[in-house]
Amino acid sequence: MIEQLVEQIRARFAELEALMSDPEVIADRERYAEVGREYRQLKDARELAEEYATLKDDLEGARELLAEGEDEELRAVVEEAPARLEALEEEIRLAMVERDPNDEKNVIVEIRAGTGGDEAALFAGDLFKMLTRYAELRGFSTDVLSQSPSEAGGFKEVTFEVRGEGAYSVFKFEGGTHRVQRVPETESQGRIHTSTATIAVLPEAEEVDVQIDQNDLQIDVYRSSGPGGQSVNTTDSAVRITHKPTGIVVSMQDEKSQLQNRDKAMRVLRARLLEQQIAEQQAQIASERKAQVGSGERAEKVRTYNFPQGRVTDHRIKHTSHNLDGVLNGELEEFTNALSAEEKRRRLEAAAVA
Repeated sequence: MIEQLVEQIRARFAELEALMSDPEVIADRERYAEVGREYRQLKDARELAEEYATLKDDLEGARELLAEGEDEELRAVVEEAPARLEALEEEIRLAMVERDPNDEKNVIVEIRAGTGGDEAALFAGDLFKMLTRYAELRGFSTDVLSQSPSEAGGFKEVTFEVRGEGAYSVFKFEGGTHRVQRVPETESQGRIHTSTATIAVLPEAEEVDVQIDQNDLQIDVYRSSGPGGQSVNTTDSAVRITHKPTGIVVSMQDEKSQLQNRDKAMRVLRARLLEQQIAEQQAQIASERKAQVGSGERAEKVRTYNFPQGRVTDHRIKHTSHNLDGVLNGELEEFTNALSAEEKRRRLEAAAVA
């Protein structure tokens, strides 16, 4: 079974390599992008498959040679190779688990201050810096769509976009309630306070992903306002879009142009509608299989940042890092890798019982 899968992976990767250099494929931008995407997705599995095939040949050769006479190095291969082959089988199966269809998409990230007043807003600002820095480290670009700064610093809420191939596959694990435990600067008695902020990570939806009937929209325009309610624009450039069937409301006022605000609002609306569709599909899958793969519930407490002890704990996988400063500076890869591996394991289990 595993040998057949290994050969399928190697054969398909060879086909993709040939297609990547085919002039006809190169001339067709859409086809070339599709082939390139599959090539990149299969690359890890192919490397594992090559290691498996090489090690299996080495093991068979070592056994044959040992039958002719004793050799210490060959004996080591015979003793150690089976365990590595078994581990490779699991790694190959995990690498071939069906990916989330939204993994390649750009994302829209919404951060909102939760309980904790000014301290929650400051924490929301910390999370914004953490995620935008992580995006930068991964080679993604970011663009703030809307923001509501807090007078004490940080944000009441901020929405931004992360653009780059596979952005959703990286940032989807950040969705949920994040909790901080620290002594606020305003705390005179040195008591530790607990505050929260919520993060929603939405795969950016194209028009083909979500069909919106313009008759379902109520679009209001008004003058944008700054802190304290004073008008910062003399024209009706701010836009509020209400999707009547779902009651979803999106407001944008950061741009001076009404057209730009409307465009940004529609992008966020499409993303929220796609998220709603995904949640409904996952709920249906969960009820059918009795096992849910990554619900992404916003209310779930996903991570705690404990300043007195300098640690960060992800409650979903019981993983703790003692590099608090590094994590807040965008060093999130260890969490992403661990959460991605757990998601693959769950998908593999779900596929086994389907």
